[in-house]
Amino acid sequence: MIALRQVALQRGTQTLLDNADVTLNNGVKAGIIGANGAGKSSLFKLLLGELAPDQGDVEMSGGQRIAHMAQEVDALDRPIIEYVLDGDLALRQAEADLLAAREAGEAHREAELHGLIETLDGYRAESRAAQLLVGLGFVQADLSRPLSAFSGGWRMRVNLARTLFMPSDLLLLDEPTNHLDLDALLWLEQWLTRYPGTLLLISHDRDFLDAVCDHIVHMHHQTLELYRGNYSQFERTRAEKLALQQAEAAKQQARREEIERFIARFKAKATKAKQAQSRVKMLERMEDIAVAHVDSPFHFTLPAADKTSHPLLVLDQAQLGYPGENGGDDNVQLDKVNVTLLPGSRIGLLGPNGAGKSTLIKSLTGKLELLNGKRIPGEHLAIGYFAQHQLEGLDVTSTPFVHVQRLSPTASDQDIRNFLGGFGFKGDDAFGTVANYSGGEKARLALALVAWQKPNLLLLDEPTNHLDLEMREALTQALASFEGTVILVSHDRHLLRATVDEFWKVADNRVEPFDGDLEDYRVWLKARLEESRRDSRGEKAERQGLQPSGDSREARKASRKAAAELREKLRPLKKQRDQAEKTMEKAQQELDQVEQVLADPELYTDSTRKAELTKTLSQQAEIKARLDESERQWLSAEEALEAMEAELLASEEAAN
Repeated sequence: MIALRQVALQRGTQTLLDNADVTLNNGVKAGIIGANGAGKSSLFKLLLGELAPDQGDVEMSGGQRIAHMAQEVDALDRPIIEYVLDGDLALRQAEADLLAAREAGEAHREAELHGLIETLDGYRAESRAAQLLVGLGFVQADLSRPLSAFSGGWRMRVNLARTLFMPSDLLLLDEPTNHLDLDALLWLEQWLTRYPGTLLLISHDRDFLDAVCDHIVHMHHQTLELYRGNYSQFERTRAEKLALQQAEAAKQQARREEIERFIARFKAKATKAKQAQSRVKMLERMEDIAVAHVDSPFHFTLPAADKTSHPLLVLDQAQLGYPGENGGDDNVQLDKVNVTLLPGSRIGLLGPNGAGKSTLIKSLTGKLELLNGKRIPGEHLAIGYFAQHQLEGLDVTSTPFVHVQRLSPTASDQDIRNFLGGFGFKGDDAFGTVANYSGGEKARLALALVAWQKPNLLLLDEPTNHLDLEMREALTQALASFEGTVILVSHDRHLLRATVDEFWKVADNRVEPFDGDLEDYRVWLKARLEESRRDSRGEKAERQGLQPSGDSREARKASRKAAAELREKLRPLKKQRDQAEKTMEKAQQELDQVEQVLADPELYTDSTRKAELTKTLSQQAEIKARLDESERQWLSAEEALEAMEAELLASEEAAN
C-alpha cells in the first residue's frame, strides 16, 4: 500500500502539494496526470525517498522492490543485452559469487548458488532480456552492440528494457512512451497489462492510459485526486463535475456548440468506408472530451494558406533513401513510390520501426533528395514540417516572440502575442529565454512556428513527444479542423483516430494504402510477428539439421482431438459475444433516450432543473460505462473467436 497523508511539498518558491491525501492499494495500475510543472516527477522522488515532504507523511508497505528508470544512462561500453541484465542486481551478485566459488573449488557453495540462480529464473535471464529488447524495436544483431552505438532515443529504449527487467513489486514509469513508435508502444502496452505488481505511470498518451490503468491520480491545484477507472472514465467524471459548476456553464455551452458544428461539418463528408465511419464515431466522443478540458490553458487554430494547388505534390516512381558513402551502394528504403497528395487529404502513416516513415516525410519536404524518380511540387505548395528533432533547431538564446518576429518582421507585436497566447505563452512568457524552457514548452513553440507560416500541407513526425494531455487535446482539435492536407506519423492513437481519414502502410520497401483502422493494424502487426517467428524457427531447425516431422498417424490423431476440443470451446465464446452484443444494443437505446433529454438547452439554464441535470448526467455516465464495458467484452470475445477459428482451421488441415 502507498499512502500520502496531509503531504505538503515545495520546490523553490513553487508549492506542488498542500495537505494532499491519496491511498493506493497493492496491485493497482494508476496513471499520474496533471499539467507540466504540477509535480508528477517530484511525486516519484517522494516515493523513492529522494525528496522529503515539508509536511505530512508518506507511508509504503515494507519490503517492496521498486523499479524505476534511471535519469542518466552510463556504462556506454556495455553490450545492450548485458546492460539490461545488469538491472537484476541479485542475479548479478549470485553469478559473481558462483564464479568465485568455482575458482575456490567450493563444490557445496557452488551447488547452493546454482539453486539460488534457478530461484531467480537466472537461466532464462538472457532470453527474457532479449525478448524485452526485441519487443521495444531492436533486432537480434543489435543485442551485442555497445550502448554507445545508439542514439539518445534508442538508449532510452534500452533503459526502459532494463527497468522492466528489474524484479519489482512497484514499477514507476515516467513518460515511457516518449521515443517509442506505434509498434513498440503496442508491445509495451501488452507487457504492462500483464505486470503483476503495482504500477504508477506518468503519461500524456490517453489511449495508453486507457489500456493500462485502472485508476487515475489527478495532480491539480496542489492536491491529489483519485479516480477509479481509466482515463476516459476520468474525463467523463470530470466533465460531470465541471458541468455542475455554474461559473463554467456558459463556457461549456459555447464549446459544445463549436464541437457540434465541427461534427456536422465532417459527418457530411463521411462515406461508408470503415475508416471514415470510425472517425465520425470519434468526433461524436469529442463533446465529452471538450467539456472535460474546458479549463485548458491552450486553444489555438492552424490556419491554412489562402491558395492551393491540385495536386499539391506528386512523387512519381520515386526511390527513397540515402546515398552510399564514398561512392558505395545507395541505402534504398522505399522503392517505386507513387504518391499524389490532393487538397484536404488526411493521411496517417503506419509501419514497423525503421521501415521508412520518416524517410518518406523528409522526401516529401524536399529536404532529402530522391535517389531516383521525380518530385513534382504544386505551384502554390506551402509545407509546414514538424520533425522528431525539431526542438534542436530552436535558438535557445532567443525568445518565442523573437522566433515569430523573425518569420514575419512586419507583423504587429499584439498579433504575435495573441498568437503565442494560444500555445500557452501568455503575457511575459512570450519573452522568456528558450534555454530555460522544458521539453514540452519547446515542443509547443516548435508547433507554433509551423502554424504561423500558414501551410497547406502539414507533415508531422511524432508531434506529441513532450506534450502534456491538455496540449495534445488542443493539437487534436486544431488538426481536426485544419483545412489543408495532413500527413501524420504518431504513436498517439487518439490523435490518429481524430485527425486522419485514411492510412498508408510503409513496409517491405513499399508505400501503399492500408485498408483498415488501427485495430486492423494491430492484427496485421501480430500476424507479421508470428510469421517472423515461424521463419526464425524454420531457419534454426535447418541450421541444426532437423527435418520437420511428417504427418504421422499419431500427429493426425492429436490434431483431430485438438480440433474437437476447440469446437467445444467455441460455443461459450459465441454465446458470450452474442450476449455482449445484446447488452450493447440495450445500452445504446437507453443512452439515446438520456441524450435526448440532455439536448434540451433549458436544462442547463433553468436553475430549478439543477437536480434533474445532475441526475441525468449521472445516468449518462453510468450508461456509457456499461456500454464501454459491453463493447470491451464483445471485442474480447470476437478477437478470441477469430483466433480460435484460425487455430481450428489449422488443426483440421493438419488432421486431413
